[in-house]
Amino acid sequence: MKDKIWLSSPHLTGREIFFVEDAFQKNWVTSLGENINEFENSLQRYLHGNVQICALNSATSAIHLALVILGITAGDEVITSSFSFIASANPIAYQGAIPVFVDSEKDTWNMSPAALQEAIEGRISKGNKPKAIIVVHLYGMPAKMDEVLSIAAKYEIPVIEDAAEALGSKYKGNACGTFGRFGILSFNGNKIITTSGGGALVCHTQEDKDKTVFLSTQARDNAPHYQHSHIGYNYRMSNISAGIGRGQMEVLNDRVDARRKMQSFYVDIFKDIDGVEVLSEPGTDFYSNHWLSAITVDASKTGKTREDLRLAFLEDNIESRPLWKPMHMQPVFADAPYYGGNVAETLFENGLCLPSGSNLTDDERNRIAKVIKQVFSK
Repeated sequence: MKDKIWLSSPHLTGREIFFVEDAFQKNWVTSLGENINEFENSLQRYLHGNVQICALNSATSAIHLALVILGITAGDEVITSSFSFIASANPIAYQGAIPVFVDSEKDTWNMSPAALQEAIEGRISKGNKPKAIIVVHLYGMPAKMDEVLSIAAKYEIPVIEDAAEALGSKYKGNACGTFGRFGILSFNGNKIITTSGGGALVCHTQEDKDKTVFLSTQARDNAPHYQHSHIGYNYRMSNISAGIGRGQMEVLNDRVDARRKMQSFYVDIFKDIDGVEVLSEPGTDFYSNHWLSAITVDASKTGKTREDLRLAFLEDNIESRPLWKPMHMQPVFADAPYYGGNVAETLFENGLCLPSGSNLTDDERNRIAKVIKQVFSK
């Protein structure tokens, strides 16, 4: 069997082990240490914003703590994108709150400002003003933040910016993850950079960072004994994982460049195939890291479906993946409110994520191109 071509595999440099070994030598193998401090500082510098970073064990934990700090409790409603990974919605349920899902718009596949407006007005008319909005930058593509933030400000609803897939992406020259009251980053093994598993909460004040650190380390009061006045969580990133992150930060720009080159590779392949559209920036305001390159396939024009291509890839031991199944279609959220049309449903039905790793070789790209040409030339 041919070697596996992964959708998005970790891409290490070898430098990561230097920082990990340093933690071992200094015996800082807990959730304190130089690696955590320096990893947070490097992220703060990279985002170029007046932000504070708290490194955590996952992006899911970051969303959860953002909701906790915003005071979201049982029965509250939180609006979020339906077209996203379930981690954007699960923390809402952790708090006993109710997710309100909204549809996508066609340009970026992200939260539709029109559906967002409809959802807010619809919930207010029922006496349930939403307490927060979680907007997602899907596959690294920036959402239409001016419109989302304008609507949120009109109704005085705080925004949590899920940039888990968008480290390195920019909207109007500013880093994704720095627009909302809180921003979310992910360092899972398949992301632009990895800490093996991990995430971060982007804060705009030292007070919010201090709260995040406090809550993520079991909310221990300042006392010589273990005393707790608040519910806390074991969410802080380890100094070992942060060491991996320090090594990865040295090559972050290179990783973004490589992903964007993969995007150009696919744009070139599909440019003459009528009925296949590659998700691309709709204008100069948008700069995507293209964490994953993704397409939609119009079977009425190509005579082929998304599944035809996915199965052909599978036969050649190449990983691809259907786009996210919308949250309002998931059994676990079947009773949640939903606003909008069928954009997200259509994207799910016709869309495919393509191998996009920054470590793909020329031989692997040739294999990918060969399968694509075979499928659409039949």
